[in-house]
Amino acid sequence: MAGTVSGRVILLNGTSSAGKTTVARMIQQLRPEPIQHIALDQFRDGLPDRFRGLNSPDGTPGARGLNVIPVLASEGPGGPAMSGTAIRFGDVGLRMLTGMRQAIAAFAKAGNDVVVDDMRLEPNYLSDYLTALAGIDVIFAAIHCDAATLNQRETERPGRFPGTAVLHMHSVHAGCIYDVEVDTSAMSARQCAESILAAERTPPNPCAFDRLRQS
Repeated sequence: MAGTVSGRVILLNGTSSAGKTTVARMIQQLRPEPIQHIALDQFRDGLPDRFRGLNSPDGTPGARGLNVIPVLASEGPGGPAMSGTAIRFGDVGLRMLTGMRQAIAAFAKAGNDVVVDDMRLEPNYLSDYLTALAGIDVIFAAIHCDAATLNQRETERPGRFPGTAVLHMHSVHAGCIYDVEVDTSAMSARQCAESILAAERTPPNPCAFDRLRQS
């Protein structure tokens, strides 16, 4: 629509079970103006069942969409090995992710404020966000959580695969620059949301996305 002022985007990044959705909903409760919640899980659940794989072989629908696969990662020289599950996107899944980011941009360009919870599993996922959200005000927030709390949450939540959250807890933040960082194992959801909203009201200058574009 001509003359529409773009909305803002609050992008929450963290591993699974870190508390992104809980923080996003608290942001919705505390923020005076409405803000649309868009989550990776919503788009994942929109895939046909056969394109959500569990250790699916290459070339099968499960591997082409979102595939959860077992891995064995060493903690370091001489340290114990850690079993877990990794999330891998195939060609169908990657197209879905690109569409999701474009949809977020479209919501904002139509004048809607948006809070997004997502996982930056690969470096190019962030590059895609930088391109898709060009010209839109973005607050980039890290959602941290310690390993013990992640493991407990994963055990308690149905449909979660043990070890997935801890396996990704550091890699999702690698190479990221943030406007604000919170820790859901040390702060309440309300405290996290208030910190993020404070950053939205008084964003750093330059903001994280501008610094990332310049790096």
